[in-house]
Amino acid sequence: MKPAEFKNPEQEIERFQGRLAATGGLVLAAFFLLFARFFWLQVVQHEHYRTRAEDNRIALVPVVPNRGLVVDRNGAVLARNYSAYTLEITPGRVHDLEAVIDELAGVIDIQPRDRKRFRRLLDESKNFESLPIRTRLTDEEVARFVARRYRFPGVEIKARLFRQYPQRALASHALGYIGRVNDRDLATIEKHGAEDNYRGTEHFGKTGLEQKYEFELHGQTGFEQVEVDAGGRAVRVLERTAPLPGNNLVLTLDAKLQQVVERAFGARRGALVAIEPSTGGILALVSMPGYDPNLFVDGISPQDWEALNTSEDKPMVNRALNGAYPPGSTFKPFMALAALETGKRTPQQSIADPGFFTFGGHTFRDDKKGGHGVVDMYKSIVHSCDTYYYVLANDMGIDAISNFMRQLGFGSRTGIDIEGESEGVLPSQEWKRKRFRKPEQQKWYAGETISIGIGQGYNAYTPIQLAQATAAIANDGVMFRPHLVRYVENIRTGERRAIEPEPVRILPLKPANLDVIKRALVGVNKEGTGARAFAGAEYLAAGKTGTAQVFSLKGGKYEAHKVQERLRDHALFIAFAPAEEPTIALAVLVENGGFGAQSAAPIARQVLDYWLLGKLPQDAAPEFEAEDEGD
Repeated sequence: MKPAEFKNPEQEIERFQGRLAATGGLVLAAFFLLFARFFWLQVVQHEHYRTRAEDNRIALVPVVPNRGLVVDRNGAVLARNYSAYTLEITPGRVHDLEAVIDELAGVIDIQPRDRKRFRRLLDESKNFESLPIRTRLTDEEVARFVARRYRFPGVEIKARLFRQYPQRALASHALGYIGRVNDRDLATIEKHGAEDNYRGTEHFGKTGLEQKYEFELHGQTGFEQVEVDAGGRAVRVLERTAPLPGNNLVLTLDAKLQQVVERAFGARRGALVAIEPSTGGILALVSMPGYDPNLFVDGISPQDWEALNTSEDKPMVNRALNGAYPPGSTFKPFMALAALETGKRTPQQSIADPGFFTFGGHTFRDDKKGGHGVVDMYKSIVHSCDTYYYVLANDMGIDAISNFMRQLGFGSRTGIDIEGESEGVLPSQEWKRKRFRKPEQQKWYAGETISIGIGQGYNAYTPIQLAQATAAIANDGVMFRPHLVRYVENIRTGERRAIEPEPVRILPLKPANLDVIKRALVGVNKEGTGARAFAGAEYLAAGKTGTAQVFSLKGGKYEAHKVQERLRDHALFIAFAPAEEPTIALAVLVENGGFGAQSAAPIARQVLDYWLLGKLPQDAAPEFEAEDEGD
């Protein structure tokens, strides 16, 4: 048995006191560290965390500005904004979002596309922002919701501004349209460094003037400082910075003239561009058929998009800027001017026209059987003699033709203030080498030059190029860049910033040569191919008809009624008036319209009658709504 062990009380007390001291030291150290941390957070970092707390308490909500208006030269409104009711949900104030939307659908018609759009907006926004689930409510829908509002906390009706094109399809290709912002638009916004100014913006210009002048039309976004609770729910508005509305665009376009043209086309396809020769201002820019830009504002429906996109008439194509067509006989006055300027012809030089020209074993036929007899330059234009220009083209050669036509803007973009303009095709030996891959295709053959002289072959130009070249002749060789905007107007100050006329080039044309061409163009409408269309005109107009072949007959005889409608010849006409001091120059194209004298020239006559005399067709256009003063 082990002897009993006795503990030393003094030793045990010393151990306990040591442990107590160590524990107390640890507690004091912990309190010191805690105090130090409190001091660091509440004293040293006070301002930093105070700012962060304020940021959590206060949110900046963007206030989208009013988009600028678009009006014509006389104040007729072509694009404006209107207020309509929208049904909106603040996600932060709704507990079960899907259930609330399902319940709302029993009160107001909410389509799958509305839900899809709402979810996309939800992903891009904060939960204290109000988001539209349905736009443009009817009065009946507003009344139905108001009667049941108590069932939907976090859901309310608000008034928002929507873009509207009151003239619907009128000038649709010039105006363009706006649509919901996509990734490409965001990239454009970022490129311009305008991300902050586009916070909360749902729409962006997609085509036409709406696209080109987007950053003028948009305005300056405002902001509201909103106090939010811990759940992110809006409590109250603390401060508001009002948005600044976008600038208005005042156009060179004349809406009534535009309507005269569009009505003159009717159901036919085609394009017309009318230019003020002394400034380059576009008076009318028509592409038929057009489309209603209102369809795109809130997202076009699949049915409407399919109808537009699959239509055989291609209403979304801007034929005035993107359609490249052979100019036909409207090319002949420019060929004659080239011959005079290069010394290849004099006005008096004549040829005997038997009704055809043979080259390299191939016969190029004139449109008049038996020919025009003895033909000088004046007669070649007035009566549109093909044989004269077959011979002339062969004598000049393709590169001489190409070099001269390039000065007139053929085969180059005009620089009009709309995106997406086509270049067209100005044929030359160099162009063919670049165009084709195989060596045997790259070679230019002399026989290919012959048809170039009458505006056929590889020739392909846009109606605006043809109009610009015509305007340059009317303006004695001074060529201006075509433009649609006359002023950019600051709606707040009333200040108007003019878009100054911009000369592209001054062609070194001899006045005597210009006079020869102008005199012949006047003769076209007095005694030539345009005489019937301009019979009884109270002014002197210069013009030239044209007919452009769509497909080769391979030597066969063209009979329109035996040819499928979309394979018939295109009809063209160029004109300027009054011939003495022109205020308007134009180019008309009617797709598959046949002879220019029958289809295109009568349209030009209506345009000039209205522009010079104020005469409207029998189905006169209604009055347009003008912009309100100070709006």
